[in-house]
Amino acid sequence: TRPSDSRLLLEGVDLAALDDDGLATVRRRRIGFIFQRYNLLPELSLVENVALPLVLDGTPEAAASTTAAAALEAVGMADRRGHRPDELSGGEQQRGAIARALVAAPAIVLADEPTGALDSANSARVLELLGRLVVERRQTLIMVTHDPAIAAAAGRLVRMRDGVIASDTGAASPADGPRP
Repeated sequence: TRPSDSRLLLEGVDLAALDDDGLATVRRRRIGFIFQRYNLLPELSLVENVALPLVLDGTPEAAASTTAAAALEAVGMADRRGHRPDELSGGEQQRGAIARALVAAPAIVLADEPTGALDSANSARVLELLGRLVVERRQTLIMVTHDPAIAAAAGRLVRMRDGVIASDTGAASPADGPRP
């Protein structure tokens, strides 16, 4: 759905002015999605799932695989790279989905309960990684969570109730990314 009023800019580009192909390119290259249900393709290995956004964007498979392996290393999954999703626990699948969302170094990461299937140690690791990306790569992280401890790690907290903003702590600095 396109905005009926105002403009939505991403890196200076008015998204409402783009056609469907242009929007698809922006989603593929500049927005990383961490889905609550992982959305890993069952017929692909973990490294192939993580490399998929790069391959779809024209990156040669060998380079995409190398970049995907580094993303899996960042989430502690390098040793599971050859496994298919049905051979992984829910938490491992979630970390694989996080690696896939981050592999293209997007400008914005949209995260739906990114730590929902993780134990406390891996939750802390993922939050630390996401916080580092916000600071080092100046990426924007928009995270949805019902966990007050995870929400407390945010540099800015916007609470929604029945689809309406109930409270907003105000703008955060890029250096305020999630805290472990």
